[in-house]
Amino acid sequence: MISYLKGIVAGVQAISPNRTNLTLEVNGMGYDLQIPQRLAQQLTNTGEEVQIFTHYQIREEIPLLYGFSSPAERDLFRHLLSVTGIGAALAIALLDTLELPELVQAIIAANVQMLIQAPGVGKKTAERICLELKSKLIEWRKSAGFFVATGGPAPGILEEVQMTLFALGYTAHEVSHALHVVSEDIGLPKDAYVEDWIKQAIAHLSSSEIEVRNS
Repeated sequence: MISYLKGIVAGVQAISPNRTNLTLEVNGMGYDLQIPQRLAQQLTNTGEEVQIFTHYQIREEIPLLYGFSSPAERDLFRHLLSVTGIGAALAIALLDTLELPELVQAIIAANVQMLIQAPGVGKKTAERICLELKSKLIEWRKSAGFFVATGGPAPGILEEVQMTLFALGYTAHEVSHALHVVSEDIGLPKDAYVEDWIKQAIAHLSSSEIEVRNS
């Protein structure tokens, strides 16, 4: 119904820990849109002109607008809504937890451990997402311009590596990025010991934290 809105940021407000509202002024009218936290962090300047891609939904006879930074993000949101038992809140939680390419990769690879890092997403829900969306996203990612990286630990040790890093307090995005760097830049073999993957990932994450503090 409404593909996108182009207007001026009138305000961004956190309604709850997992719900953020954007008020966008378009031709003298104010539209309220629920947006991912990741997008809210980009909209730091009130009065800035932006283009927001939208999804229109009616829930309990109440019209709702959801806003996204790109058509791909909006389309992946719609794919997630098509999964049995997945509502807008869980879909946005997944989009906030992982970057789009990482989320697509996790679903296609049935990486349940990565998906359950999103608030409210349990193991059964993550498994259902993978089951219902894997084949759809394999085709969709081609038109969306995403690719699935082949690096990282072998499937047999991936879960143990991820669980250890999550237990240390690292986020899903940090873990995904670190394992990619260890694989592509350092060249650690996929079948290297679990301890080696964890050691190299922590070394990269620690160096990144030092760079942030010194910047």
